Amino acid sequence: MKVWFVVKKNRVIYYKDELSDEFSSAQIKPISIDENYIYDRKTKGKILHTFWYKIIARPLAYIFLKIKFGHKIINKEVLKGYSDKGIFIYGNHTNAAADAFIPSMVSFPKDTYVIVHPNNVSMPVLGKITPYLGAVPLPGNKEAFVNFTDIIGKRLEEKDSIVIYPEAHIWPYYTKIRPFKDMSFRYPAQYHAPVFCFTNVYRKRKLRKTPRMITYVDGPFIADSLIPIKEQKAYLRNKVYDAMTARSKNNNVEIIKYIRLENE
Repeated sequence: MKVWFVVKKNRVIYYKDELSDEFSSAQIKPISIDENYIYDRKTKGKILHTFWYKIIARPLAYIFLKIKFGHKIINKEVLKGYSDKGIFIYGNHTNAAADAFIPSMVSFPKDTYVIVHPNNVSMPVLGKITPYLGAVPLPGNKEAFVNFTDIIGKRLEEKDSIVIYPEAHIWPYYTKIRPFKDMSFRYPAQYHAPVFCFTNVYRKRKLRKTPRMITYVDGPFIADSLIPIKEQKAYLRNKVYDAMTARSKNNNVEIIKYIRLENE
């Protein structure tokens, strides 16, 4: 029998729509990602990416996750054998701070690039740094979309990892997998790239109020390139959703209770 632990005086959040409700506390006015946005920062970008990502952010991320959450990754060995290929990794979106760090831990030693909302590159100071940490903002028009797809293709050619949070919106400490669309699975179908996923779950700790975070990695999921893109997208989406849903059953602590509001 599975034992659940409910934190005393736990917070309650009411929601209406699992697809669109957002519970991040950040209030940021996003910049416009148009044809003038520079996705590929070339030589200068490589130098700053090495400094901010490899020298500063990745070591700090490891320390933060270990101290704050006692973080552990399980089944990362499924990524072995893909060092010579660009890959896509999908994850559940349940922690504003940790979700910024976990992709680089999962993908190590690959460089990691995360497809993000423009908010992530719009902050006054940090927004200037996040592109060098691997943030790839979604385009705001057709011209920017061309540049966006070009940089995705380039990163795959460089054998990097492209990370996507298909749930799109942060639901802090949520213990289930929200339904998500197959739109973002067009990219691996288009580039015939392997797909993996990670699922963050929360486990009760005896001496700490903050739960332990464990990340499960699954895959690879590879669609048949001979079938239509639409069918490939659906196949990959379902594989990732099913794997995440199975792993989410390893949660055993509820920090925030989510209650659905009935339609009036």
